[in-house]
Parts: sequence; structure tokens; C-alpha cells
Amino acid sequence: MNLKITGLNFDVTEAIKNYVSDKLARINRHADNIISVTITLSVEKVSQKAEADAHLAGKDLHVEAIEQDMYAAIDVLMDKLDRAVLKHKEKSGDVRSTVKPAAE
Repeated sequence: MNLKITGLNFDVTEAIKNYVSDKLARINRHADNIISVTITLSVEKVSQKAEADAHLAGKDLHVEAIEQDMYAAIDVLMDKLDRAVLKHKEKSGDVRSTVKPAAE
């Protein structure tokens, strides 16, 4: 999985990079078909914004979270991304499970 972390009006520290990597490890356990993830962290006046663009096999996901604290925004973002990945995984699995067996 390729990971790219960028900051807009914000310097991305090594601690934040490690925090994001640790959080993404949990998501990577749920779905092994993640090709790349781009995380964009930005500061807009008093709010901290975190966005993620995830490229999965057959699907692109975009999630974002706005909080008062950057670490809280990252936590909420990862929760949303995890739910989106699991939902995509369930949907792609449902297609295969709805195939009716051949009549005897």
C-alpha cells in the first residue's frame, strides 16, 4: 500500500506521520485490496481538517473529517474510512453470494 501524507497550511511532523501510519494499519487488516491512500491535513482558521482518498481495487473512496484537534480529526477520519472500506468489502462480497445454484 502506498501512503502519501500532505499538509496544507500545516507542517506535517514525524509524530503525525507515525500516528497516521499506525491508524492505517488497522484498516489494512480489514481489506488487503487497498492500493494507495492519500491523506491531506489542513488548518482552516480554528478547525482542523483531515481528508483521505483511498484507491481500492475497483473503487475510489473519499472521506473527510473536521474537528478542533488534528489528532481527533485523524481518529474520526480513520473510523469513517474503516466503515467505508468494510461497506465496500461487504458489497463486493454480496455480488458473488447472490448467484443462484443451477437447478437439478
